[in-house]
Amino acid sequence: MQDRKTGHAAVLADVVERVLGTALPVGLRAWDGSEAGPSDGPRVVLRSPHALRRLLWNPDELGLARAYVSGDLDVEGDITTGLRRFWALARADRPRRGLTVSERVALLRTAIRLGVLGPRPRPPAEEARLAGGLHTRRRDRAAIAHHYDLSNEFYQLVLDPSMAYSCAYWAVEGPGYELVDAQRDKLELICRKLDLRPGMRLLDVGCGWGSLLLYAARHHGVHATGVTLSRQQHAHVSRRITELGLRDAVEVRLQDYREISDAPFDAVASIEMGEHVGEQNYPVYASTLHRLLRPAGRLLLQQMSRGATAPGGGAFIESYVAPDMTMRPLSRTLAHLENAGLEIRDVHALREHYVRTVREWAATLERRWDEVVALVGEGQARVWRLYLAGGALAFEDNRMGVDQILAVRPTTDGASGMPWHRTDPLALDSAASGGDT
Repeated sequence: MQDRKTGHAAVLADVVERVLGTALPVGLRAWDGSEAGPSDGPRVVLRSPHALRRLLWNPDELGLARAYVSGDLDVEGDITTGLRRFWALARADRPRRGLTVSERVALLRTAIRLGVLGPRPRPPAEEARLAGGLHTRRRDRAAIAHHYDLSNEFYQLVLDPSMAYSCAYWAVEGPGYELVDAQRDKLELICRKLDLRPGMRLLDVGCGWGSLLLYAARHHGVHATGVTLSRQQHAHVSRRITELGLRDAVEVRLQDYREISDAPFDAVASIEMGEHVGEQNYPVYASTLHRLLRPAGRLLLQQMSRGATAPGGGAFIESYVAPDMTMRPLSRTLAHLENAGLEIRDVHALREHYVRTVREWAATLERRWDEVVALVGEGQARVWRLYLAGGALAFEDNRMGVDQILAVRPTTDGASGMPWHRTDPLALDSAASGGDT
């Protein structure tokens, strides 16, 4: 049912529908209180002309993100449903490819009529502002700090108790099996694929808040070393090592992966860190992982991917969440690893698992919204609401994927050290039955 009342909303609805070539997919309320569009489902609220001014200067994903993060644009109702409706139009090849001259003139007249024209609004303070050459060590540290040094307290509010900030593995269906269980089973899955045994040396490149380091040391008896560029993560892992009495088994370093010199390691893991490396530097990353492994040592790489037509993270992600992020097609990542001398032994797609993982984080964010706003501010909370809603949909729609890649460094005579018969590391009977992380 379309509500075509008079006012700014009706004028804007007419303009948007001309651009889209179809009816508004969501409701619309303008700053004068007028409404248009569907009365059911989510409603976009334009709180001031500044929302449209941002879109005039940046008529794209970045302009929408700036309007939402600043609070000039809001969404009443489920933001995920709103995004899903717009992305359905994109799949149907809308908006149309370009506007005619007369349509552009009409848009300009509408902007003048509504008082939207004006100087470019300042970007929200939450937007990343990095300097220096792309993927230099100094810039990489700044990019990591922008996202991961938001505060340990914030991530403790949103993540599970193990602080695992990557796709979980949902090994069991049914009530009573929650995110904390799925993250534990993801860690166990990684350890089994790496065939970790007591006394082995494990390296975690981009160790996050140490979930894999601590789990592997406690449950598989390894000597675990982790590296991170995040000072907040380093402080958290250092504290947890002391609390758990693991100083003799676990070490965490504030170090760039390119600076690691105490190879070889029996096994290497890198869990959703390769997205931060960059396309130009990925051969260096892959060759470094190869160098750090002993012959016949195993590598477990968990990494997100995007199709060949949409590399990178997107304007919003790269501006507000993970600056300089690059997500490439899975095939290109495999080629980089093979070119570095690694042998691919298994690829395990976890895309559907990430949909559920991200939605669990999003539900926690909404449940603890007031606490999050008090800790990091409303703008940053809005960044995360948009980030998680869009991320879950991207995995749901197969516009993004995530895979566990198991590789080995063959010996000089070509031996892999892998068993002749395939085992099933996915049967996580002991881990799924319970236990801490």
